[in-house]
Amino acid sequence: MKDAIGLFAGVGGIELGFERQGFNIKWANELDEKASITYQMNHQHELVVEDINDVSSVDIPDHDVLLAGFPCQAFSLAGYRRGFEDERGNVFFQVARVIRDKQPEVVLLENVKNLVGHDKGNTFKVILETLHEFGYKVKHKVMNAMEYGNVPQNRERIYVVGFKDEQAYEKFEFPNPTPLTQPLTDIIDYHTKLDDRFYYTPEKTKFYDELEQNIVRRDTLYQWRRVYVRENKSDVCPTLTANMGTGGHNVPLVLTDHGIRKLTPKECFMFQGFPEEFVLPDLANSHLYKQAGNSVVVPVIERIAENIKVAMSQVAPV
Repeated sequence: MKDAIGLFAGVGGIELGFERQGFNIKWANELDEKASITYQMNHQHELVVEDINDVSSVDIPDHDVLLAGFPCQAFSLAGYRRGFEDERGNVFFQVARVIRDKQPEVVLLENVKNLVGHDKGNTFKVILETLHEFGYKVKHKVMNAMEYGNVPQNRERIYVVGFKDEQAYEKFEFPNPTPLTQPLTDIIDYHTKLDDRFYYTPEKTKFYDELEQNIVRRDTLYQWRRVYVRENKSDVCPTLTANMGTGGHNVPLVLTDHGIRKLTPKECFMFQGFPEEFVLPDLANSHLYKQAGNSVVVPVIERIAENIKVAMSQVAPV
């Protein structure tokens, strides 16, 4: 069994995907206190709740696979040259510092699709250059949850996988597309009356007339976009975001037996491919929506983990 650790672990979606493929998660790090509560309710291994800037590499256990879904921040190429002298300046350099110091066999990075074009391509160039300098051969691919995870959400993310071993690198391939067979009805409860706070009504919603006029189908989801209703033409859930529930009306909307309502936090987690038994703590919904939006699509991660496992098994013992 190969050992793995997680950086910027959130609620542990990447770790869950790798656990399902038999990897042993030894350790993880997450700064956000509320996300850490959710993480610890669903995982047994050690989670260090601390700023990664303050975590010494010495205190991170040795591991075979490093997992990181890190935030995307701009840095100049000039800044990159100073990067390891001023590691606090950008979170990627914290990931790089751990890779440099621990030298895992495999690295998996997950980020937003726009990482490739971020800062005119400089950000992605720096990431690839850094991995190459540390001796990794790298493959990367943008994958959509509804095409690669059998999850009805339109969510594109980039996945970067680096291997120390040439054989493993050559053997590894990203998963092929798979048909989307999971319907919205597997996730959305159209029939049960939920708490009133999830519903939009004429009394508490000044733009209710717009919602009622435009939200007419049950086989897709909608969003309120400041002054108009957007229907998801793909008949899947639109991309869940970290700013859901933070004051705007950006949680996807659905027409049910009991009226127009927003998705519940539980439904949002299930649209990220988390299992129904994944426990959500008693936190404000705003925190849970943010955690769901910040997370990963677990089945996509699991498929990548499976292919990494196969590739690693090709490495000849020393």
